[in-house]
Amino acid sequence: MMDVISSIQGVVWGPVMLVLLFGTHVFLTIRTRVIQRYVFKGIKLSVTPDKEAEGDVSGFGALATALAATIGTGNIVGVATAIASGGPGAVFWVWITGCFGIASKYGEAVLAIKYRVKGKDGGMIGGPMYALERGLKQKWLGVLFALFAGLACFGIGNGTQGNSITGMVNSTFGVSPYITGAILTVLTGLVILGGVKSIAKVCEKLVPFMAGFYILGCIIILVLNRAYLGEALVTIVSSAFTPRAAGGGFIGSTFMLAVRFGIARGLFTNEAGLGSAPIVDAAAVTRNPVRQGLIAMTGVFWDTVIVCALTGLVLVSSILRNPGELQGLTGGDLTSKAFGLIPVVGPIVLTIGLITFAWSTILGWSYYGERCWVYLVGQKAIMPFRILWTIVVFIGSVVSLDLIWGVADILNALMAFPNLIALLGLSGVIVAETKKYLFADNMEGWSDDEIPTVDK
Repeated sequence: MMDVISSIQGVVWGPVMLVLLFGTHVFLTIRTRVIQRYVFKGIKLSVTPDKEAEGDVSGFGALATALAATIGTGNIVGVATAIASGGPGAVFWVWITGCFGIASKYGEAVLAIKYRVKGKDGGMIGGPMYALERGLKQKWLGVLFALFAGLACFGIGNGTQGNSITGMVNSTFGVSPYITGAILTVLTGLVILGGVKSIAKVCEKLVPFMAGFYILGCIIILVLNRAYLGEALVTIVSSAFTPRAAGGGFIGSTFMLAVRFGIARGLFTNEAGLGSAPIVDAAAVTRNPVRQGLIAMTGVFWDTVIVCALTGLVLVSSILRNPGELQGLTGGDLTSKAFGLIPVVGPIVLTIGLITFAWSTILGWSYYGERCWVYLVGQKAIMPFRILWTIVVFIGSVVSLDLIWGVADILNALMAFPNLIALLGLSGVIVAETKKYLFADNMEGWSDDEIPTVDK
């Protein structure tokens, strides 16, 4: 069975998907006249509340929730996997993918606000399914997206994350997965039963702490590795464009391997183009779509341009510093060993980073999944979903999930296809909204779009 799953994974996450995703990033970068140049404006807006507008959570709350779901184990272990498979040059392509992915994340959020609706309870609901239904008039594609995302969330956003936490706590502190799983289940239930406002409130506090702690820890490690930092930068950039022979603690790699694994890991870690983050962006308090679009796109900046880049530098400089001890290691083993070589600081940064990153992903993805099931069957799905989500946290914490991870990974890729259709098909709308508010210097302008109420 796993061989079949692996074969399907190779197809759905193969060259066609990578070209389509990265191509969409480049296309939207051109169409928005390099929206990336406004990333610092987006950062400023993220901490500037828009109190008079409609929405369920603040712009920063929506960003924090999206970051909670996006910044996960892929930012640590995923980068190590890219390096192990594609060589140090893969780090460069992870970074480049993030830079271009900012445009897709911006476009997703603009469409999420443009086509959001109100539920029966007055709450804001949106995401690719509504952009596909209301914007492209292709409801069947919206249903497909919601179905793929609603199923994928239980694996990629829940069970596998809980498994990562209990595995790390068990190996580091010797605590039984059943004990850790029980604690994790209770904490998760207490947060998600309160809905998006409760999730956003926790994420607003958790995300700055976990990201700040991890970034600070990486900087400390880089200071300790400072003698190898210059060589690490040269190695990353040079290996991104030229074949590299095995040696110096690295496996041999080709140009195509560096590109393939760098782009694949970059796309996977920041989720730009997959359609997940705009589900929570739709709940943001904002007066126009572009305002939240600029805020949302900073998520890719923090996730990939900063966090993944720092992880890559830490790993490559550590390998150069200790080539004999890290030779031939891959993925999680490479990460654990590289961080473990730095006394005291390294293991603490890795342990706390993985635990907080994984738990925040569980919280963020719970909202994504819930909104997808509300789209499919209505408000009656909310409480059963939250209860099932909490149960799956415990199950995932104590059982092996290789098969579930594989299936969820496939569904994760499948949900990207309808979302990319929305991005490309509605790119003219994204451009028009950008011209109306950003390029016309009308960021304080109010949207005149009517927000319909749906019977869900």
